[in-house]
Amino acid sequence: MSDLTHLTIAEAEAGLDKGNFTSVELTKAHLDAMSKRKDLNAYITETPDQALRMAADSDKRRASKQAGLLEGIPLAIKDLFCTEGVQTTAGSHILEGFKPPYESTVTTNLWKQGAVMLGKANLDEFAMGSSNMTSHYGAVKNPWKRSGDAKDLVPGGSSGGSAAAVAACIAMGATGTDTGGSIRQPAAFCGIVGIKPTYGRCSRFGIVAFASSLDQAGPMTRTVKDAAIMLKAMAGHDPKDSTSTPGPTPDFTKAVGQSIKGLRVGVPVEYKPDGLSSEIMAAWDKGLAWLKEAGAEVVEVSLPHTKYALATYYIVAPAEASSNLARYDGVRFGLRVPGNSLDEMYMKTRAEGFGREVRRRILIGTYVLSAGYYDAYYAKAQKLRTLIANDFKQAFQKADVLLTPTAPTPAFAIGENLDDPITMYLNDVFTIPTSLAGLPGLSLPVGLSADGLPLGLQLIGRPFDEETVFKTAAVMEQAASFKRWEAC
Repeated sequence: MSDLTHLTIAEAEAGLDKGNFTSVELTKAHLDAMSKRKDLNAYITETPDQALRMAADSDKRRASKQAGLLEGIPLAIKDLFCTEGVQTTAGSHILEGFKPPYESTVTTNLWKQGAVMLGKANLDEFAMGSSNMTSHYGAVKNPWKRSGDAKDLVPGGSSGGSAAAVAACIAMGATGTDTGGSIRQPAAFCGIVGIKPTYGRCSRFGIVAFASSLDQAGPMTRTVKDAAIMLKAMAGHDPKDSTSTPGPTPDFTKAVGQSIKGLRVGVPVEYKPDGLSSEIMAAWDKGLAWLKEAGAEVVEVSLPHTKYALATYYIVAPAEASSNLARYDGVRFGLRVPGNSLDEMYMKTRAEGFGREVRRRILIGTYVLSAGYYDAYYAKAQKLRTLIANDFKQAFQKADVLLTPTAPTPAFAIGENLDDPITMYLNDVFTIPTSLAGLPGLSLPVGLSADGLPLGLQLIGRPFDEETVFKTAAVMEQAASFKRWEAC
């Protein structure tokens, strides 16, 4: 049954429909594969018994002609989504042992469509990181390695466990969340497809909050079509999330395979910073050539406030994090360290429960929101965020979709850049502007570096126009013929 782990979601659905195998067989094949790749540390909590129960129920629904969009498909769930009765840690010591009494809306939607949960995927603590090295449960390893080099590489972050699981064929797809690039950057590092949809497309209810005005859930898969299927299953209006958009969710799969003749593809002139890998630059040029061959027109656009995006993000996101994480004080959730007074219990619990990077961001956020500094930092960052969003509005008057690199370099080794937060933050330099503007962004693997590592490009669309993004990505996917099974 090992070949079952090498199917795409679309292929598995077709095989299940024909009765070639059952969901129980498909799930067992993935559980077996997971047991052989524990070295990756991709999962914090595995749920094999629950997975087999869900798969058996799925087989019964299929037999009674009640199959959903993801009927019988085994998935990894990022450990930031609350799952009823199953430990949800957010990668943090402070939430160790916490079992939510309710289910997130996104995972509820997935179960309604028949998906099966294999376990909870590892992540940077509270989704704060670009390497998956800040998790309390240990670093995740990228299943890819440089040619002739045994050194372990990072899978990217924060959805690194999800990305590694999909790339290594120990899940058919996975949920991720993206605040500043946490779906797209790990997708690029691990050679898979990841899309951060428009802010409001997926409900945030039941997702442990990092920065509420930026957080957005999305799918991570091995193909563009699989991402379109999974996003359709995850998305939809939710009255429990006031930022969730009303209205029907499109069938994104209909966009896959459509012609892009006459499509205007924008290239931001500001997206060529110092330090950009020459290989990433060459991949970007190749991507533009594929789109031209398919009938698209390439136009230059300008995003002049891009240079302020990183600084803006690292004021807005920590400010929101400092507020959101105030609730973890030892009283209601997870860890409690006793003290001689209530204040001492708060201080000891938070000091022991939060890791170094989370503490750093809470301190930054508290500082920029404090009296005397609010106008100087936070209010100014909010104004810049509006200017960055306006840049995109102007660009989309000339272009239908934008093409940029996803990350400045391929995956780096575990331990590199750990003591230099600025270098680490630069990993998200191409993804953060999209997040600040709330736009959909998809990362697609387009080739390998000279030392055999995946390279990703990012497609950015207008608000709620994921269909154009999927249409364009499918054309590039066909041209790239990426070796997506190489890490399995």
